[in-house]
Amino acid sequence: MSEKEQDKPLAPAASRPRSDEDLEALSREPKFRQGRYISCCGCVTAILLILSVIILILAFTVFHIRDPMIKMNSLALQKVVLVNGALPEDANITVIADVSVKNPNAVSFTYDNSTSTISYRGTVVGETKIPSGKAKAKHTLRMNLTIHIVADKVLAVPGLSSDWNSGALTLNSYTKLSGRVKILNIIKRNVVVETNCTIHYNVKSGAIQDECNPRVSV
Repeated sequence: MSEKEQDKPLAPAASRPRSDEDLEALSREPKFRQGRYISCCGCVTAILLILSVIILILAFTVFHIRDPMIKMNSLALQKVVLVNGALPEDANITVIADVSVKNPNAVSFTYDNSTSTISYRGTVVGETKIPSGKAKAKHTLRMNLTIHIVADKVLAVPGLSSDWNSGALTLNSYTKLSGRVKILNIIKRNVVVETNCTIHYNVKSGAIQDECNPRVSV
């Protein structure tokens, strides 16, 4: 073989012309990918719609937030021991309140530290602390609150003598709980439940009558 023939480059291999089947397969591939993408999007959209409907149904039925209620079940005022027909300055006056917090929700109601007070003619004469707590779902929490009334504060209120001589004292008790109802950290509602009671105390018999008005604010 001569040197010129060795330097001659080899002829490129002839490209095989594509058949009609190959062209058709190539044209179908983008359509297949597009159809699969549309199907996936449709499935995701359908799942999101179903989840949204389920959440809405639960929000308006099982997880519908209802107002908790606080109720004063009973009030007991320790009979005051008089000295020479008068209230002594070191008198130990105690009010025991039976309070219940009703939570009608499917989740718990959590409340913060609070107070319950007793007032006489607009002056606070006794109070007690209510520690933070939780009323479980569909549950009524009951608490016994012991409120000590300071005799000095009662004696300092103008009008005590006339009320005492009439044989009746009118006191007011006020209890307030501030808390929240939370569902899956998505739906949250701050709630304030409170009750205001008027207590009529009979000086001679020690009997009491109370009228309570519960209230809820958000």
